[in-house]
Amino acid sequence: MAASLEDDFEFNNQDYYSLLNVRKEATLDELKASYRRLCMLYHPDKHRDPELKSQAEQLFNQVHQAYEVLSDAHSRAIYDIFGKKGLEVEGWEVVERKRTPAEIREEYEKLQREREERRLQQRTNPKGTISVGVDATDLFDRYDEDFEEMPGGGFPHIEINKMHISQSIEAPLTNLDTAVLSGSLSTHNGNGGGNINMTVRRIMSAKGWGEVELGAGDILGPLIGLKVFRNLTPRCFLTAQCGLQFSPRGLRPTCSLMTARHLDQNTMGYLQWRWGPNSAMTTSLVRDTKSSHFTLALQLGVPHSYLMMSYQYKFQDEDQTKVKGSVKTGWFGTVVEYGAERKISRHSVLSATVSIGVPQGVTLKIKLARASQTYLFPVHLTDQLLPSAVFYATAGPLLVYLAIHRLIIIPYSQAQKIEELELQRKSSATDIAKKKQEAESAVLLMQESVRRITEAEESKMGLIILNAWYGKFVSDTSQKQEKAKVIDVTVPLQCLVKDSKLILTESSKAGLPGFYDPCVGEEKSLKLLYQFRGVMHQVLSADTEPLRIPKQSHRLESES
Repeated sequence: MAASLEDDFEFNNQDYYSLLNVRKEATLDELKASYRRLCMLYHPDKHRDPELKSQAEQLFNQVHQAYEVLSDAHSRAIYDIFGKKGLEVEGWEVVERKRTPAEIREEYEKLQREREERRLQQRTNPKGTISVGVDATDLFDRYDEDFEEMPGGGFPHIEINKMHISQSIEAPLTNLDTAVLSGSLSTHNGNGGGNINMTVRRIMSAKGWGEVELGAGDILGPLIGLKVFRNLTPRCFLTAQCGLQFSPRGLRPTCSLMTARHLDQNTMGYLQWRWGPNSAMTTSLVRDTKSSHFTLALQLGVPHSYLMMSYQYKFQDEDQTKVKGSVKTGWFGTVVEYGAERKISRHSVLSATVSIGVPQGVTLKIKLARASQTYLFPVHLTDQLLPSAVFYATAGPLLVYLAIHRLIIIPYSQAQKIEELELQRKSSATDIAKKKQEAESAVLLMQESVRRITEAEESKMGLIILNAWYGKFVSDTSQKQEKAKVIDVTVPLQCLVKDSKLILTESSKAGLPGFYDPCVGEEKSLKLLYQFRGVMHQVLSADTEPLRIPKQSHRLESES
């Protein structure tokens, strides 16, 4: 699902309540009164100058849009929950209008999922895997007593003995149908082959889907397969699969059936039956929580039967570090594995695993997952259980990672963060400049109205705004090196005076006509010096604090 609206950058998401200077709980009559007043102030027909007329049209349209949204109960409910961008999601026009906030949020998430699905249909979603097997047994087996040194020098002989490459792409055909094209190439000790597969998947209903697979290759021959998925209950699902392989030795049918059930919120139980060349019955228990992942599996089959248990611990850190261990024993022998995984960049995860087995020996497996591509490097160190191989397989990758992390990853990440901050700073500066220009235009449009309001207030010794500043103030006793970031808002506030009163709501003052945010992301205040009935008053108010003036407590004591 698409990221929620709260995660988006909301600098341009104008506060409609602040623009109209009304409360969050404002009635329709309060909205109308504020709307009419602002329309009289910004109506384009009141201005003859072409530049002022153009600026008035922009502000008039903003006020009209704010009123249209807040005066409609349905649009207002959406705006209150998701902001301006919530109204831009396609599909609201067909949604029933009488909805509770919880129902609106659910509907929004549904529309977001549908929008994300449309985006996915425009992408091929490529996935790929590259595996390179390395035979490094010469590093340790040369110290064995029975080792016979090959002629040609004293350096260990390391070679790539196998390689596998696979790739797949998706092509959405309709809203319900998707085609997947995949292929792979493999080689091992000089022998290899490849295959290509075509799968068409169709969503039958909200409870299930089915797919047909056609394949061809030079190893096993053509393949025809069918797979069906079905939710039996909200806590249980079933997957059935069958196939027919046309091999050089004749037809080779296969069939498998798997059912799974949610045992609790974090635990799943699986039961699988597989019939064919490798017939088996497997049962497993998987428990996945925020801090750990546990798996217990038992398989009875021909030719392989085994018991496996694995545990993974998830550290709650920024790099999503995980440590894991597992033990697997069966007819083939016993294998113990342990390793770690860590996120090294925004889209990359690196892991290393040491595998110790009888009779397999010691193998180091390195895996790098970047976006949808996976790179595997299994390095076979020895066929014997040599303590030296286990030590170097454990300590070697750790020391290399620490060196690379300190010398490459950390400087690269810091450079990326600096670049992102610089881009954000430039973007913020551009937005502030645009808002500043809009505020200055609004102040120009207010001049005539402010003149009339001031004359009316002076005639009855009413409320006169002498000076007003908005932004971040710096005291003399602290943060002396920091520069204050304030703007003059005397004219916009005088314009809001009505009947010798000024009422500001709890919304951020940055959205008021003639205001803008001079210090995005920092704490702001509003400082006023005003005169009422010939007496000087002063007040300092927090940005989101409601304010009503005049007030007796704001009065300045006269000097003796």
